[in-house]
Amino acid sequence: MIPIQPLSKKKKVINFILCILFIIFALLQLNDPDGILWFAIYLIVAIMCLYNSFKPIPKLFLVITLVALLAYAVFHFSLFMDYLNTENKEEIFGEMVYDKPYLEGTREFIGLIIAAFGIFYQLRIRKNSHKT
Repeated sequence: MIPIQPLSKKKKVINFILCILFIIFALLQLNDPDGILWFAIYLIVAIMCLYNSFKPIPKLFLVITLVALLAYAVFHFSLFMDYLNTENKEEIFGEMVYDKPYLEGTREFIGLIIAAFGIFYQLRIRKNSHKT
């Protein structure tokens, strides 16, 4: 069995920054009607970023989390495509409009992809830490 190498200081700093960012993302969700779900998603990713800095998370758990995030993103992909076909791209930064569900769907799709990249980074840094 290959011994697990501790992460470099640089990777720990990046993970700490990711943790803080995902905590901020989580807190920003609390005013949404489905805020608890999104708070939980972002908080779990934040905790995983911090935890993986000190003790490796099993690869299978990271892969399952990554697949779950991407699978959930698939449900929002058609709304994201609807948004890409609109002329006014700036409205993504405005308020939610009930007759434009693609706005919220696009925001959720992008959030899930960002969270998936956070988990993918966790996979990569642990994979690379085995190399000497």
